[in-house]
Amino acid sequence: MEILDGKKVSNQIKEEITVEVAQMKERGEKVPHLAAVLVGNDGASLTYVGSKVRSCKKIGFESTLIHLPEETTEEDLLKQVHQLNNDPDIDGYIVQLPLPKHIDEEKVLMAVDPDKDVDGFHPTNFGKMALDMETFISATPFGIMELLKRYKVETEGKHTVVIGRSHIVGRPISILMSQKGYPGNATVTLAHSRTKNLKELTLQADIVISALGVPKFLKADMVKDGVTIIDVGITRVPDESREKGYYITGDVDFENVSKKASYITPVPGGVGPMTIAMLLKNTLLARERHKV
Repeated sequence: MEILDGKKVSNQIKEEITVEVAQMKERGEKVPHLAAVLVGNDGASLTYVGSKVRSCKKIGFESTLIHLPEETTEEDLLKQVHQLNNDPDIDGYIVQLPLPKHIDEEKVLMAVDPDKDVDGFHPTNFGKMALDMETFISATPFGIMELLKRYKVETEGKHTVVIGRSHIVGRPISILMSQKGYPGNATVTLAHSRTKNLKELTLQADIVISALGVPKFLKADMVKDGVTIIDVGITRVPDESREKGYYITGDVDFENVSKKASYITPVPGGVGPMTIAMLLKNTLLARERHKV
């Protein structure tokens, strides 16, 4: 069994980007500039955006955090989005989700300029990804593909079962895994909460990608020997015996499933770090496109 170490690979990617940014500076070129818009004070979002800002600084990017109060109106947020669309200094930006309930997320995401949408959420970018055209791929699926590639996990002709059909992970990764090329060329089954006989499907799978958000859902009796497991789930489970009062776990019963797996991602330290690394990679791509 080999651990697919997202922390290690994400650090490699950041080092590669750092070298590219240093070369840009030497040539007197503008370095990539990533902005993040955060509305309100959601704890997980604050942590996530904070780590993005720190990562930018570390690799030599410019970064801007626009932190707006919880009561910000939809109209004011849309004004901020249009301002970022028209700011030539900003190469890419993200609007951190979830947004407060009084704001229409879809309307805001639709307003983002697809050429600056480094999250890859805009329908234009999703559509290009589905058609295998050059575009910004959503950071988590992009990170999964990069992990598989760097560990040389065989995907061609393999039966991949994706559990979860979200627009952010499940649906895009099911499309990417079925496309021609490597990683890809897999036969993909997209399963979800209404799927019958899920265990039957996962027992056939060579690769299981779980993005369900249900702690330790995937048990050892649901997978075959030699399976590759990609655990996208990340849940805080209350535990008063721990210093923080909780522990982090994924969708997979790691302790038992890892005994049967050939490759497996840990939680934390698997897919999570890759998401930030690929967001930075998308920002670098945005900068290169804006030079043309």
